[in-house]
Amino acid sequence: MNMSTRYMGLALPHPIVASASPLTRTLDSIRQLEDHGAAAVVLPSLFEEQILQEQAAYRHLMEAGAESFAEALNYFPESDAADRCSDRYLELIDSAITGVDIPVIASLNGVSAAGWVEFATNIEAAGAVAIELNIFYIATDPNETGTTVEQRYIEVLRSVKSAVSIPVAVKIAPFFSAPANMIRQLVDAGADGVVLFNRFYQPDFDIEKLAVSPVLDLSRPVDIRPGLFWISLLSDQIDASIAASSGVNSSAEVIKYLLAGADVVMTTSALLRLGPEYIASLHEGLTEWMQRMGFASIEAMRGTMSRKNLPDVEAFERTNYIEVLDSYRPRWG
Repeated sequence: MNMSTRYMGLALPHPIVASASPLTRTLDSIRQLEDHGAAAVVLPSLFEEQILQEQAAYRHLMEAGAESFAEALNYFPESDAADRCSDRYLELIDSAITGVDIPVIASLNGVSAAGWVEFATNIEAAGAVAIELNIFYIATDPNETGTTVEQRYIEVLRSVKSAVSIPVAVKIAPFFSAPANMIRQLVDAGADGVVLFNRFYQPDFDIEKLAVSPVLDLSRPVDIRPGLFWISLLSDQIDASIAASSGVNSSAEVIKYLLAGADVVMTTSALLRLGPEYIASLHEGLTEWMQRMGFASIEAMRGTMSRKNLPDVEAFERTNYIEVLDSYRPRWG
């Protein structure tokens, strides 16, 4: 049975990838993921805020010294604060690519194009085989238009693509008014892949302390539905790789995403719940299902339930919507 797939030109032995999480933060845990069968890993993101904070601290330190001693600036090495900020991240990349045999994908998380060119260049030089742009931006200004928000994403992508030769994927949320058009714009702007979809971790209120509380809710199988729908619609319409993300808790979700047309399936929550060894269970479940259903390869099953096999997508979706509402029966009464 041929379980191999390709993601942004990378040849992978199977489609199950460990996405960014605390489990990809150290070489030891990355090795565990490899030992249990991960096809590739995505490192945790290097955040724009971290870099900006260190830059601000560095400028403050230099300015404070300059006010005390005329020659104080000579005490500081000629070093870019951004370089120093990313040193630890670059060291992780270097140790990972030399310590494991599976592909190591770096991740950048930011909202602006400024500065990413240099960081992306350093990441490529450190040996990452690809970059995932995890763009997190909330448009809270009522005067900011959807077009402006979309352009922000495009600018970040173009700035990174101009700096590196390795593949670049963009991870986005499903909250655009026209997700299909937004994804098409990203591909036209040079994205080698898209990751569908990002889950934003939104805060909660502590009503006793009257404080905002950070909350991390691990994903559930129901969370695959937005990605499943849009991947099935787009997998035969865009010239880029598609990674499915969110809601992968068992091999059933892996199978569904592949049937929709995904090239790879990324998982975090299941591994955080059950450990790196759960990758082997996901792989075994996929293999057993393929054997039972008569699929000889990933390529043979991929996209068999995608848009191209649905005669009337709009009618299908509206019919399904109506049937769901009509079939529900309340449990009371």
